[in-house]
Amino acid sequence: MTEHVMAAVDGSSFSASVCDYAAWASTALATPLTFLHAVDNHPSTVDEPDLSGNLPLGAREALLNELADLDEKRARINREQGRLMLEEACRRAGEQGVEDARSRQRNGTLVDTLAEYESQMRLLVLGKRGESADQASGHLGSNLERVVREIRRPILMVPRAGFTRPKRVMFAFDGSKTARKGVEMLARSPLFSGLFCHVVSVGADTAEHRMALAWAVDVLQQAGLEAEGSIRAGEVEATLHAFEADNEIDITVMGAYGHSRIRQFLVGSTTTSMLRNAHVPVLILR
Repeated sequence: MTEHVMAAVDGSSFSASVCDYAAWASTALATPLTFLHAVDNHPSTVDEPDLSGNLPLGAREALLNELADLDEKRARINREQGRLMLEEACRRAGEQGVEDARSRQRNGTLVDTLAEYESQMRLLVLGKRGESADQASGHLGSNLERVVREIRRPILMVPRAGFTRPKRVMFAFDGSKTARKGVEMLARSPLFSGLFCHVVSVGADTAEHRMALAWAVDVLQQAGLEAEGSIRAGEVEATLHAFEADNEIDITVMGAYGHSRIRQFLVGSTTTSMLRNAHVPVLILR
């Protein structure tokens, strides 16, 4: 089965960045690109209270019929909006050299739609927040949190800021078995060909940490990548964000699981905080 770069698009202002980074990834990986849109006609919030139970029988039946017609009309509009979004995403990808971008639209939640296609994913690209949370600048989309926990494929989360062709990548490294596997994945991936790789460990500058870091840098260099290692002391999130800013990092890479403080950072509340405050794309490896 052919694996695809898959990108989730909706009506949010993040979709343009999702399209651009997905097109870049598809080209770099020489992998087909598919855009996905989920049409959820049964959102968790209700726009208006249902007062039909307080009406006389005849009026209640008429109102229910009107509501059913309204739901059907809303569903048709949602499908048409989704079709137009997908057409625009494919057109935008075509402008960036993707020859045959495909699209899929499904009824249901985003997480269920992505789970349907998970076995076909090589990489999933999605925005930091979705359409419903678009205006809440301090909010991390609940869909993203669920996707990160449930989809076991590499996930590239992109912020709203426009596309910047990556030149420098930072790998948050804690020396764990999972982090080492991530370094090996990074070394094998053509996605990072030609990029400068910073391997960053947050913690004490000990011989053990230096040895683990040296191993990671050596693996990347043996794969033909330019790489260097750094050990920084401090609180994990703040230290990594500061390193991003000081070194003009274009993409941050991290494992979904690890140990020590970076484990807490990746699987606990700090994960949410790190993603919420991200100003560059974050690639989460599983």
